[in-house]
Amino acid sequence: MGTFILNIMETWGYIGITFLIALENVFPPIPSEIILTFGGFLTNKTSLSITGVIMASTIGSLIGAIILYYLGYILQGKLGDLLKLNRQHIAKTNYWFDKHGNKAVLIGRCIPIIRSLISIPAGINNMKISLFLFYTTIGSIIWNTILVLAGAFLGENWSYFSKAINRYSKIVLIGIILYILFKIWLKKVRQNKRDMVR
Repeated sequence: MGTFILNIMETWGYIGITFLIALENVFPPIPSEIILTFGGFLTNKTSLSITGVIMASTIGSLIGAIILYYLGYILQGKLGDLLKLNRQHIAKTNYWFDKHGNKAVLIGRCIPIIRSLISIPAGINNMKISLFLFYTTIGSIIWNTILVLAGAFLGENWSYFSKAINRYSKIVLIGIILYILFKIWLKKVRQNKRDMVR
């Protein structure tokens, strides 16, 4: 996959970067750290500029985020039935997102894996689209700028930084999986206690 990504970027420049980042947002396993750090490296070898790469990647981030936001919006109402959530759970989630949604989107855009997935609950909870786009843009610019500048600064050694971020992404993913498993286990324990009381 790495060779495929690098070929698209070298051939299509800014358009290739926008396309790949949009794709990465919709399919998180595609590594943004490779796209962005290599994009930064290309600014040393081609006519691509750091500002241009950051802008192209941010546009791609917005396209991908909007797709997932509207996926969440479409799932709104259906997700509760699908996951067998009661109205109380849904109300709590909506309340939390109304209170912390802005920070969640802004910070989430700077965390691997989460940066893509945060768009779905934003859509499910019907976050105001103007606010969603504002915080998504700010968060994406921060993340994209850090990785593009790292690639430009490190030059030929860009891949070392990319690999380090990739390892960090895997740790985040493992953490998310463990957290979900813990929540499922905790829910079952509580349900068993309720059943025993009855």
